[in-house]
Parts: sequence; structure tokens; C-alpha cells
Amino acid sequence: MTRLVLLISLLLGLMGLPERLSAQADRPNFRVLAIAEKGGGVHAPFVAAARKWLQQEAQKQQFAIDYIETTDSINAAFLDRYQVFIQLNYPPYNWTDTAKSTFTRYIQDGKIGWIGFHHASLLGEFDGFAMWPWFSEFMGGIRYKNYIPTFSTATVSVEARQHPCMKNVPMSFVVQNEEWYVYDRSPRPNVNVLASVDESTYKPSSTIKMGDHPVIWSNERVKARNLYIFMGHHPDLFRNGAFTTIVHNAIGWASRSMN
Repeated sequence: MTRLVLLISLLLGLMGLPERLSAQADRPNFRVLAIAEKGGGVHAPFVAAARKWLQQEAQKQQFAIDYIETTDSINAAFLDRYQVFIQLNYPPYNWTDTAKSTFTRYIQDGKIGWIGFHHASLLGEFDGFAMWPWFSEFMGGIRYKNYIPTFSTATVSVEARQHPCMKNVPMSFVVQNEEWYVYDRSPRPNVNVLASVDESTYKPSSTIKMGDHPVIWSNERVKARNLYIFMGHHPDLFRNGAFTTIVHNAIGWASRSMN
């Protein structure tokens, strides 16, 4: 990244404006908004790898992408500019009231597509914030309960082979070193499960299990095309062909540029 781009990034951050640092199509087919927490802590390497991959993807799919670090700028006029909202690394709390109401309406009315990773299902009371009930229902009526802090490698099995987001994805694939969240219940009754993790394949083995453990799903009770992908902790995910194929498909599907 050149010094000029770094300076622009710093100035935009200070002004609270979205960054436009990724490769932008001259005449984009659609526009994407991605949110990731400032700094990001242990998830910063994942975000950095994601941004690099998304830069390349923007060129392939001919879309433009902007980045924000808080929900402060989210309102109707702002979201009207975008066709896809990517919750790259941001939890379902610490949203402004305006951002909550706008996002809720846009998802329910199908005015924007959504792709969420990992932290989007961190549902509960965290950092002094109450759980956002609507977001819990959007994610299948779940609440975060536990996770595997020592990480495990496991096999993910595709269940909805015919879904557009699963096109060219193998029936099973291995995900390395993931935290594997556990919820108070399976979201399955309330969502369309596209893939689940086989807990018997955990290496190393763990007693922190759910039984029925979906990890990729879509809520078809709202009008927006939406996909939650639990994985999103380790940057090596962007070396995993199955994972990147799913994300590639999801962007095209959520934007409605593919069926």
C-alpha cells in the first residue's frame, strides 16, 4: 500500500467516512459495504486477509467496496448506495439506534443483501450491552453459549447442495483451527441450513459440543438474500478453496447479480 493510500485511509478514519481502498470497478455492477471493528484484536489478521481477497474479488465480479468501522454512519440515505452489506468482523451489539432500525427494515424488506461472519452470532450480554432481540431472531432464535478456546480442526458437511451459495463446493471440506461457537439451541427450526460441522471430527477432540451444529445458514423468513458463515477467525481461511468459493458465490447471490 502506497504512502498516499495510507494517508487517505488515516484521513477517512479520522473523518468517520468509509474507506475506498480496494480495487474498484470503473463501472461497478453493484456496491458492497463491509464493516469491521477498528483494531480487531486477535481477528485483525483475518480482516487483513479478507480485505486483500475482497480487493481481488472486486476486480473479478466488477463491484465497488467501501469499509466502515462503526455503525455511526448507517442510515437510510447511506445504505441506499449499496446492494450488499458484509458484516466482516462486527458483533450484533454497540449499534446506534438509527443503524438498528435502518438495518432491520432493509433486511425485512429485501432492500439490501447481507453476508455475516463469525462475530455476527455473538448474541448475548457483552461489554455492558444488552442482546439485540431482533438480531437473535434473524440468526435463528439463538443465544451464544460457549466456544472452543483452544481451537479445533473439523470437517464441514454441505447439506443444501442445490443452493446457489454452494455451487462448486465439495460435499465436505476441512476447516483448520476454528473456535466453533456453541449456542443455547440449534437455529435449524428457523433457518435454511446449508452446512454443518461434524463434531466427531474435532481434532483435538472437545467436550464443547451442540449435537446438531449448523455453521452456514440463511434466514428465508425475511425478504433480503442473506447468508451467515460461522467461520471467520483465522486468515488461512482465504487459502481454503471451499471457503472462498462459498464467499464468492454469496456475494454474487446476495447482490442479485446471480440467481
